[in-house]
Amino acid sequence: MAKQVERHQISEGVHIFKQSNSKYWYARFRAGKKWYSLATKQTEKLKAVDVAFRMAVEYQTRHETGTLISSKQFKDVAEKAIQTMESELYRETGKVIYKDYILVLRRYHIPFFDRTPITDIDGEKLKEFDKWRIEKLGRVPAKSTILNHNAAMQMVFKEAVENKWMLHNQIPGLSVKGNHAVRRASLNPEEFERVMDHLYHLETSSRKEITKQIRELTQDYAEFVIYTGMRPGTEIDNLKWSDLHIERSGDKATFFVTVRKGKTTIHTGTREVVCKRAIQNTILRLTERFPSRKPQDYIFRLPDGSETNEIGRTFNSALKDLGLDNSPHGKRTLYSLRHSFITWELIAQSVTIDVLARQCGTSIEMIEKHYSHVIPRMFSQQLSGVDLPAKEEIERKWMHSDKLSKLWEKRFIQWEKNYKSRGSI
Repeated sequence: MAKQVERHQISEGVHIFKQSNSKYWYARFRAGKKWYSLATKQTEKLKAVDVAFRMAVEYQTRHETGTLISSKQFKDVAEKAIQTMESELYRETGKVIYKDYILVLRRYHIPFFDRTPITDIDGEKLKEFDKWRIEKLGRVPAKSTILNHNAAMQMVFKEAVENKWMLHNQIPGLSVKGNHAVRRASLNPEEFERVMDHLYHLETSSRKEITKQIRELTQDYAEFVIYTGMRPGTEIDNLKWSDLHIERSGDKATFFVTVRKGKTTIHTGTREVVCKRAIQNTILRLTERFPSRKPQDYIFRLPDGSETNEIGRTFNSALKDLGLDNSPHGKRTLYSLRHSFITWELIAQSVTIDVLARQCGTSIEMIEKHYSHVIPRMFSQQLSGVDLPAKEEIERKWMHSDKLSKLWEKRFIQWEKNYKSRGSI
């Protein structure tokens, strides 16, 4: 334990001292009724005296003007900010992106800044963090990643200011330099089929019933992403049976999903998603597992109604088993299926970009930015002189599936009746 080895009184309420574990002088003074001990960062006594006087005057002035703050360690402020965000998420008043901010703070900022006083974080310290983050990631982060990290950091600074642990003018500027957006990792149809076949094999060879159920649900979840383009996570996790409905037109039928909660719904409200025809098999399996389903029940749950957080890990493990987890454009994950959906639709020229943007709850600009490598193929027929159907015809084809078999038509009629009578298919 450090001991005080030297002490000098400068004036009433101000003195400097040295400790056995440091070569620097420390200043101790009083502002109002509170005592403060701060490092002068000086080894020479006269310079330390000068710094101590300036500190004492500055703190006394802040005390008299009501701008004196009591700094906290970064870790404590960050945990308080996390508590605030978690509380708002629980009350459903917070933004969905808060979940990402919490993850970022715990994975990057808290481990690095740890016990650093929040008021000591300046441009130099942030440069050290930038360098450390590159080493941790193994690459220069994308600009979108840095913007996300900066937003998380601003939540901490906001918490510090509101609690008077920091003054607003003490918040340092945050760099937004990073790599430009790159092509997003996706799977081609053949790779997707390989993953699904492997998941089915894992399901049928499961030793434990709970493992079998998770692997079965993972298949349904993955198909839901690839047939709708919805975002894995909040969008799909919060789907209820009442959000899934069917509309028939003669011998044709279309499934729709109402997205009520997700990344963009806080700004745009709910949106309607049109499902690809192949999703009918997924829905059939889900309805057979939940014969007593109610409108307010969540769709993606285990047979006993419980929730699982193993779906993403299960899918990622299947990718790794097949050697498909890495791609030239980054790590593949469950989220890559959303990118696959967008890529496949662009290549197939099934719909126009504006329709695809509405379907996926994103902007035309974002699609053009991240899928610019695919978009030229959308115009291959125009460039080659082949006539294309009108835009209205393309969008109408998107909305309706092919002619139904009698068996499926009976199922659809029943699901439609169910929805009208009890609020779920």
